[in-house]
Amino acid sequence: MSLKVLKFGGTSLADAEHFRQVANIIKSEPERRYVVASAPGKRYSSDIKVTDMLYKCYELSINEESVDEIFEEICERYNSIIRDLELDMDLSEAYAKIRLSLAHNSGRDYIASRGEYLNAMILAKYLGFDFIDAKKVIFFNDDGSFDAEKTNNTMKEYLSRHTYAVIPGFYGSMPNGTIKTFSRGGSDITGSIVARAASASLYENWTDVSGFLMADPRVVPDPKPIDVITYKELRELSYMGATVLHEDSIFPVRYSKIPINVRNTNRPEDKGTMIVPQDDAAVGSIVTGIAGKSGFSTISVEKDMMNSELGFGRRVLQVIEEAGISFEHLPSGIDTLSVVLSSKELAGKRADIMAGICKAVNPDNIYVEENLALIAVVGRGMVKAKGTSARIFAALAAADVNIRMIDQGSCEMNIIIGVDANDYVVALNAIYNEFVK
Repeated sequence: MSLKVLKFGGTSLADAEHFRQVANIIKSEPERRYVVASAPGKRYSSDIKVTDMLYKCYELSINEESVDEIFEEICERYNSIIRDLELDMDLSEAYAKIRLSLAHNSGRDYIASRGEYLNAMILAKYLGFDFIDAKKVIFFNDDGSFDAEKTNNTMKEYLSRHTYAVIPGFYGSMPNGTIKTFSRGGSDITGSIVARAASASLYENWTDVSGFLMADPRVVPDPKPIDVITYKELRELSYMGATVLHEDSIFPVRYSKIPINVRNTNRPEDKGTMIVPQDDAAVGSIVTGIAGKSGFSTISVEKDMMNSELGFGRRVLQVIEEAGISFEHLPSGIDTLSVVLSSKELAGKRADIMAGICKAVNPDNIYVEENLALIAVVGRGMVKAKGTSARIFAALAAADVNIRMIDQGSCEMNIIIGVDANDYVVALNAIYNEFVK
């Protein structure tokens, strides 16, 4: 029998009506056995997420300001869900414990994690499922890094004792028993961890969109949906700003080669996007997706015969590393080396880095170019398609966009183009229209 793990985001569990939708989805298939719950998200555009309210409570408490008003709002959010679902459930003791923890400064992570903890308890009660506290099955090391193997072994043992269960997302425990939260995409990561431990046939990630789109709808009007995408393609697009599912959250299931189905809670009839280890089927489109972002700068270093100077590139990168900055790309020529960096990270360190590079390699010329945007054209179909680069360059030329940088990965799955940030929207639309429309 196949087994599915489901994760529901905050908008999917924002109120009682969404709880009913979620329950209908879960109960429609008996193989949907393990559910990861987020804290209540926004019910409407001007609403506040419960996790943000909990963070606010923590800030008020450490500043010795009253948390009474906002804490009562949090309690009422949960109580209203309980009332509307007509559950025989009282969370007064749990509220009192959280309130006491605020008074004693129990820690920011503990307070923030209570959003998922309370919501998962309510969902478990409503579904008639068992509740498994994440602190008992998800572990971090002393340095705060995730302990994958201990977590997997313990989670697997716990799940074997529960046919159906709800697990709160976002947090786990440190070796001393204190609560620690994941830094980003917390509930997505928890869902992936549970799917791996359960040896799931499918991990369903339910959110408020029907999967991935081929481009950002804020930039490209009405982009087409992506039916199937590989882990590698997702990694490339996530790096360039595609944020439906955070890249960190796929690694546990990628390790076990478990497919992910990104679905829409409000439109459960939509098939969404399948994320798979590999796709051996015939590729219908050369390009899977196009993503990009601005805010980059380029440090260009010129020196005659640099290619024969042993350790030249290493010394340049060492200066940047010592400044605490990671480089994004490294396009180069025989006598030129360019390092693409985040403009935000470079700010305030530019003069020191330039001086450091001059001291390290004594260049003939060194300069910085600002206002760069990067666009990634990603697709497993590009490997066997001739003339893909030519089509990209022709489309940009026709749109009167000047290319400032070109970088192609060795896997031939992606081509990254640098353009002036002012040309970003025109460039992305030109590439999309060339391959999709």
